[in-house]
Amino acid sequence: MVKLNRIYTRTGDGGETGLADGSRRGKFDARIEAIGEVDETNAAIGVARLHVVAWRRDLDAELAVVQNDLFDIGAGLALPDETVATDLRISPARARWLEERIDAMNAHLPPLRSFILPAGTPAAAHLHLARTVTRRAERALAALAATPGEWVNPAALAFLNRLSDYLFVMARLANAEAGGDVAWQPAAARQEGAEGKGASGAERREEQA
Repeated sequence: MVKLNRIYTRTGDGGETGLADGSRRGKFDARIEAIGEVDETNAAIGVARLHVVAWRRDLDAELAVVQNDLFDIGAGLALPDETVATDLRISPARARWLEERIDAMNAHLPPLRSFILPAGTPAAAHLHLARTVTRRAERALAALAATPGEWVNPAALAFLNRLSDYLFVMARLANAEAGGDVAWQPAAARQEGAEGKGASGAERREEQA
């Protein structure tokens, strides 16, 4: 059990922070950056849950599980040596669980026929925001994995990749129960609509004259 008696330690005042193996890294280090991005993903999901719980308590409970998975990823990132055995590292089974949940939610949704905007209900909008933060965390882990001398658990990368899809589908589900997706309108379509409205207005003015 983790026990924290003091919140501030002053050990990071010089711009460095410690990893779980006792090593020190600069706060701009790629591994510390990845840990921070995963933490931000977790926080974004926490905010989304404020809106999801009022809509679907069962999905809120799922997101609580996801938040614990993200803590596991952060704990694994704090152990840079792949030879260190630990129960804290996330397993490939967690990405498979996300796939199962994606399929279950997607079964209740109509096929996508256009790109959609990250908008709609409060739950959907916050889930979309959490999705984009997840993508940023995934990019940070991918960059760390590509750095010579660094190691990233492949299961963590797979989990983040599936998580963004999971949040996307959940956002769609939130909007589906409130009228449907918010479709993207390309510039050409918007221009045609504006011109059509303009022509109709001119015709009405001619009729009035």
